[in-house]
Amino acid sequence: MAKRFQFSSILVKIVEAIIPKRYLKRYELYLYSAGINFLAAEYIVISLLLGLIIGLVISLFSVLYGIVGFVTGFAGFAFVYPYWRIMKKMEDIERNLPDAFFYLASSLRAGISFTEALDELTTSKFGALTEEFKKVVSEINKGRSTADALRAFAIRNKRSQVLYRSMMIIIEALERGAPMSDVLVAVGNDVREILRIQKERKASTGMQTMFFIVTSGFVGPLILGLVTQVMASVSSPDIGLVFPVSSLVQILMGFVAIQATLSGFGIGVIREGKYKAGFRYVGMLVPMSLLIFKVATIIKLSF
Repeated sequence: MAKRFQFSSILVKIVEAIIPKRYLKRYELYLYSAGINFLAAEYIVISLLLGLIIGLVISLFSVLYGIVGFVTGFAGFAFVYPYWRIMKKMEDIERNLPDAFFYLASSLRAGISFTEALDELTTSKFGALTEEFKKVVSEINKGRSTADALRAFAIRNKRSQVLYRSMMIIIEALERGAPMSDVLVAVGNDVREILRIQKERKASTGMQTMFFIVTSGFVGPLILGLVTQVMASVSSPDIGLVFPVSSLVQILMGFVAIQATLSGFGIGVIREGKYKAGFRYVGMLVPMSLLIFKVATIIKLSF
């Protein structure tokens, strides 16, 4: 057991020596936003080891697939999984944000201070938002100013532009001594309207999203997989027609993965207006399309 811990600590030190500290700090903030309680170098080592295990298992079938499996496994654990956690957390926070603002406003109108209202909010059920406000209250109790604690909360969740902008407005109003209950109600109504518009946009682009998913994740890979079988069936030295089927399968598999990746980013732009939102769809479409393609090349059909 001691040797295993010593081995892992050596790997952590190697990662810390290779990767510049500024990148490790950025990645550590990324993990912190995702709620993953590991140091940057430690989580990178864990991701490398998990990717290596996946790659070794897949390499039993093909060395090339093993390399792809290693890269995919590492990227999935190191970047896709934290991003998925962050996006899930942001969605939960944004959904509860207007109600939390209205709750704070009603507490202020009852005659208590803003800090006391925040403390009272930590006992309510607003999902991930409640946990974030618990951190804010904890920082205030340790001596940090209310404005600075709220600013740290906004920066910590900066990936949600709705939350970040609304919190900046509230912080500015707090510092200038504005009537906070009125400000909270106004900001809460604006956030609710923004979320309504976003929901309508997602509903109106549902058909386009389904088209991308079906064509890039199922129909396209299935057709290309069947094409390789057709070419293999007609390939014969006797008739002087020989196709490099194995090379063709590798090329088409790469094409399927690229098409699924581009479709994933396209869905992100259509539904949410930004390429970064497409990572979650890429993580779904690429494995799905490669699996369908592989199954289509394996299933024996009679022609």
